[in-house]
Formats: sequence, structure tokens, C-alpha cells
Amino acid sequence: MKRPLALLAIGLLALSPTWAAGPDAAATKPPRIILVGDSTMATRSGYGDTLCGRFRPEVSCINLARGGRSSGSFRAEGRWDEVRALLRDSAPYGASYVLIQFGHNDQPGKPGRSTDLVTQFPDNIARYATEVTELGGVPVLLTPLTRRTFRGAYLHNDLAPWAEATRRVARAHSAALLDLNVISGRAVQAMGQDEADTLAQAPKPVEPVAGTGAATEPQGAPKSAFDRTHVGAKGAALFSGMVAGELKRLFPALAPALRESPAVAAQH
Repeated sequence: MKRPLALLAIGLLALSPTWAAGPDAAATKPPRIILVGDSTMATRSGYGDTLCGRFRPEVSCINLARGGRSSGSFRAEGRWDEVRALLRDSAPYGASYVLIQFGHNDQPGKPGRSTDLVTQFPDNIARYATEVTELGGVPVLLTPLTRRTFRGAYLHNDLAPWAEATRRVARAHSAALLDLNVISGRAVQAMGQDEADTLAQAPKPVEPVAGTGAATEPQGAPKSAFDRTHVGAKGAALFSGMVAGELKRLFPALAPALRESPAVAAQH
């Protein structure tokens, strides 16, 4: 009986993450993931919670993304202070990866949130990356998740300038770049408008009846939550899978920390 038990123990050890195995487990601690961004990453409207669900239970994944925040307002409101405090308390973790994604609310026409694309936005992103590094964390700069609006047969990528600004900051500061704008855009383009609309928080409203101008929905129906920026459960699963795959590519050491599929659904 001893031999089968020994083989079982070896098998379980091989399946265990490196930070949970062996006599030196205290020296090989689990990683931590901190999410910083806007509504496309936040709880109920983004992919962040589903991404956290893709990590194994021993990995701390904290979603600090909030709706309506830009690279400027996130700091101005004091929300970045929470990230700094977490990074100062890193003793229980092997590494802290801070995923930073802004752009949607940095665009013009958003009072109190808009930032200048040439100066403020890149300066804000660079400052986040620098401070994460100074506090011992690993900055991961994400280009903004694509919106899903088509013009004819082609996806209209109105976030391209903010994506390019993020790429330039990553190159200048030797920070890890996760080009979500490109990979999400390619996937949405391949889907086409109708399929991409199924990634939204709510079904697309029924179009007016042809020739009458009247909608088929009853009068007084509540306003639909449908839009082509935020995501429901299907969109969260798709985009969080993209981010998880890119994290494994950028940081092979994170591969043991990730599941093949999320343990729980995002809170949509």
C-alpha cells in the first residue's frame, strides 16, 4: 500500500502551484493581482470580476476598477491611495501585478474626467507605472477594451489614439504591455455587429416597426441597459479569457495561478 500512496503524493505535488509545494513554501508565496481602471473592468459592467474568478483561490485578486473614472479622476478621488497602501503591504505575496486600463473616460466631452491626450493622459499612465515599480509591484499597462460599434462592415475604433498613447508609455518605461484594444478589436471585427451585440449587458432593444415609427415594445418600458461599451456575462467571459491568456504569455510564472475557466460568474 505504501507505493500507491507515494505515487499519489507525487502526482498531487506535480499538480500543485510552485508556491504551495515543498518545504520552502514560505519563500515561494502566491502572487497578487490588483485591477485599476474604469467601468469596462469594474464589477457589474466589466470583465474584472470574471478575470478574478479565473485565478486559483490562493491568489488574491482585487478589483478596484470603478465606473466613470479616467486616468486623472481615479487619482484625484483618492482611489490610487488604496493601491499604494496595498503595495506597501506586500509581505504575504510573491509578486503584486497591477493591471492599469484607462482611456474611455479620458476622451473629450466628459467634464471632470477628460484629460489631454498629448500631455495629461500619457503623464498619468507613466506616473502610475513608475509608482507601482517604486513600491515593488509589477505594472501591466492595458490598452482600452474596444467599443463594439460598427460603421458598415467595419468596427469603429474611437479609442485607437488612447491605445497608441498607452503603447508609447509602455515602451518608454519598459513596462509590460497587454494590448487589449488590438486583441478585443480583432475578435469583435470577426463577429460582426449582430454577434458583438450579444456581449452587452442587456439585449438590444427591438427596432421600430417598419413604416410606422412605432416600437414593438410596450409604452412606458424602462430604458434598456444595452450599449456597446459595457459587457454582460458573455462579454466578460470572452474578454477576461483574452486578458488571462495574455498574462500567461507575458508572465509564464502566472500560468499555475490561472484556471482554464472562471470559477464563478461575474456580478452582472
